[in-house]
Amino acid sequence: MFETLSDRLQGVFQRLRGRGKLTEADVDAALREVRLALLEADVNFRVVRGFLKALRERAVGAEVMENLTPGQQVIKIVHEELIHLLGEPVPLTLSGSPPHVIMLVGLQGSGKTTAAGKLALALRKQGQRCLLAAADIYRPAAVDQLETIGKQIDVPVHAMGTKAQPTTIANTAIERAKRERLGTVIVDTAGRLQIDAEMMAEIHEIAEAISPQEVLLVADAMTGQEAVNVAQAFHEQVPLTGLILTKTDGDARGGAALSVRSVTGIPIRFLGSGEKIEPLDPFYPDRLASRILGMGDVLSLIERAEETIDAEQAAEIEKKIRTASFTLEDFVDQLQQIKKMGSLGQVLEMVPGMSQYMRNPAMSAAMDERQFARVEAIIYSMTLAERRNPAIIDGSRRRRIAAGSGTTPAEVNQLLSSFRQMQTLMKSLASGKIPKNLMRLFG
Repeated sequence: MFETLSDRLQGVFQRLRGRGKLTEADVDAALREVRLALLEADVNFRVVRGFLKALRERAVGAEVMENLTPGQQVIKIVHEELIHLLGEPVPLTLSGSPPHVIMLVGLQGSGKTTAAGKLALALRKQGQRCLLAAADIYRPAAVDQLETIGKQIDVPVHAMGTKAQPTTIANTAIERAKRERLGTVIVDTAGRLQIDAEMMAEIHEIAEAISPQEVLLVADAMTGQEAVNVAQAFHEQVPLTGLILTKTDGDARGGAALSVRSVTGIPIRFLGSGEKIEPLDPFYPDRLASRILGMGDVLSLIERAEETIDAEQAAEIEKKIRTASFTLEDFVDQLQQIKKMGSLGQVLEMVPGMSQYMRNPAMSAAMDERQFARVEAIIYSMTLAERRNPAIIDGSRRRRIAAGSGTTPAEVNQLLSSFRQMQTLMKSLASGKIPKNLMRLFG
């Protein structure tokens, strides 16, 4: 979401790092570039003005001017001010006797129904048993979509078709949750293509009828500052308690995330990405600020790994690497584990320093998800004996594997060659001998 902004800011910092001491003129020149980068990212101009004022007050002070590494100090200040701009993380209020009621509102096309399913998954990770209420009776197939999502994630859906009133659907969902001892009801309300009085009146009526503990606006991050305007309009009718920003994996410039808290005072609660039904990511301002500045997000990476990677299997793989007995069968299993963590691009951007390399066209091509799909297809076209002992693969076997995977013998050859190199490297690491070319690569 922040690729362009991140690139621009890292360029500014690179120039500052090269200076022994900073003058006031250096700071002003850097802040002009930061200002341009923020405006290009579609950040609200009032937010930009306040942000730059706070930066300048600190950047021309003693903590930078008298420091031996002024460039690093400026990065530290920008990081801290970004965290301040994004606000404190605010957990959902799910106290008191259940069921807890969460009402989702938003415009059509913001991904509200999908977000309902993702939120249910996120809450299930916290031990909550949820019920999804299909109160969007206007959008074609909205009820069917929610029921399909419910089946996918094994979460019950309360639906009454498209004839019942939304308030009736929401109220009966709460009654059902009480009977079935379900902890949380997530009410998916109707949206419109744009804000209108009829929609606002209905949302207000539902809120009055069910008294939700949380009213979350689902906003499309791709809309930039318009998401801020939408949040303000909804907040005037129904007091919002938080936001879910969706489509953060698209080419959004980040203006919504950096503007909405400061302009509206409404905290961002979750970030959503992709169409896959996977849990929403909790919003951590410090982690997002680190990713914007190209510092990665190691904590989120560790959390995802702990959730998706089997500890016993990981220990077994570690043992195989140490004994140089890692096979193609193990390799494809590890690919499957990594895919569970999300797209490869998202995972690598959490690694400190990797974001700038991911912008490189050659690197992007090498990390293309389709390349990994081809690798998987080739390995799955092998017999079990071939996966465990690739040395037995001769010319005729290569042709059979290529035909079965929809690739060419040359591509099969390339995979086998790369795997042999990896085995050589593992043997070297296991014996404590690190190849000279690897030593050069890592300095």
